[in-house]
Amino acid sequence: MKVLVIAAHPNIENSTVNRTWIEELRKHPEITVHELYKQYPDEKIDVEREQKLCEEHDRIVWQFPFYWYSSPPLLKKWQDKVLTHGWAYGSNGNKLHHKELILAVTTGSAKERYQAGGRNQYSLSELLKPFQATSNLIGTRFLPAFIFNGTYTAMEDEIKESAEAYVNYILAKDIFE
Repeated sequence: MKVLVIAAHPNIENSTVNRTWIEELRKHPEITVHELYKQYPDEKIDVEREQKLCEEHDRIVWQFPFYWYSSPPLLKKWQDKVLTHGWAYGSNGNKLHHKELILAVTTGSAKERYQAGGRNQYSLSELLKPFQATSNLIGTRFLPAFIFNGTYTAMEDEIKESAEAYVNYILAKDIFE
């Protein structure tokens, strides 16, 4: 199985968790790491290249820090430009059908803040529903997200363990059957 990780972090050099995850991902030849902010510092997305990358992989992962209850802006722009009618959806838009989609999301706040009655009032699962709706539209199989909460207070060993768990999670072949 070939896995494409589309990483969207606007300040990866100052990241703790996302940077560590990318470093761990790069150790695995079956994983292609594609960093949007490094690839497109001018935000001019090569749509054909991006579509080809997606077509060449079985599982697609959108990795990002949770910003204002969504993804960073370049991932949203990527979705707007790449997931086109006639390619990703619509009567002839079937290029992503039967592929799998996973979200790999980090939050600065603790898990308790993302639940009913918590500071954010909603669970992360609820807040990620628009991504699931996108998956439904483009015909991918939406798999459970890999979540890391509490980046602001995370310890180095916890981050390293999460990176290894993340790789194992996105490479799992039968766990999602």
